[in-house]
Amino acid sequence: MSVLKEAVIANTEKVEQALLRLIPEGEGREKRLFDAMRYSCLNGGKRLRPFLVMQSAHLFGVNTECSLRVAAAIEMVHSYSLVHDDLPAMDDDDLRRGKPTCHKQFDDATAILAGDALQTLAFEILSEPATHEDPSVRCALVKSLAFNSGCEGMVGGQMVDIAAEGQTLELGEITHLQRLKTGALISFSCEAGAILGKADEPHRHALHSYAHDLGLAFQIADDLLDHEGTEEEMGKKVGKDADAGKATFVSILGAERAREQANILAEQAKRHLDIFEDKANLLQDLAQYVVDRRT
Repeated sequence: MSVLKEAVIANTEKVEQALLRLIPEGEGREKRLFDAMRYSCLNGGKRLRPFLVMQSAHLFGVNTECSLRVAAAIEMVHSYSLVHDDLPAMDDDDLRRGKPTCHKQFDDATAILAGDALQTLAFEILSEPATHEDPSVRCALVKSLAFNSGCEGMVGGQMVDIAAEGQTLELGEITHLQRLKTGALISFSCEAGAILGKADEPHRHALHSYAHDLGLAFQIADDLLDHEGTEEEMGKKVGKDADAGKATFVSILGAERAREQANILAEQAKRHLDIFEDKANLLQDLAQYVVDRRT
């Protein structure tokens, strides 16, 4: 087993324990809501964004419990976005990570509420003193996550994606769409470590540049998997982008050129971290992993 895989597994276990602690079990009539929140957040997954938070925070010697809380918060926001994306009004998916999507396991209304509750709980966690003793750091985390998950980030990217269905997009337009829809939460995940560690501008810039290239490489790999992967590998239906008439990196560049571009971006991402020397080895390895993965 590679060093990266061991680190990812160990990190996943810690993050899932944090999620179990931070998402209430609930009781009474609202228990169904908490069950749906837990189902959606503890349903497997790569936990890429929490890993980025933990590793970027490690670069600055941040207390593990502080970074774990932020890692759990970003996973809640990511999970909320998947719950809403899977709804009939959006992507209308029945499977997520090989299991029924939240609205299939529960119902549409409960899924909407579960997504809403996961999002608001994430901001509650970031605002608490246990996340960082310095209120200015907590405010910076809240502001960054709000920006990157909102209308100028992930949600804005989702709107662009919906509006672009059936249209011909240029490569620059696809890049802009995915920089918002996928890249924004990856940017927050890397930036969060720098915020927690009160990093200086050169180190913040290095992580920002790394996140930019990593996010695009990740999305190109996702497009390739949707084009070439199987439902068994992905744990969800594949080929949906083509069926919906969505423009992707693969539809514009072709599979081979898209794969080449993903590898170029991964190499660029690695070089951005040279400023951290050996401390960033796992983040550099992760850049290659995101383009080589089969799930």
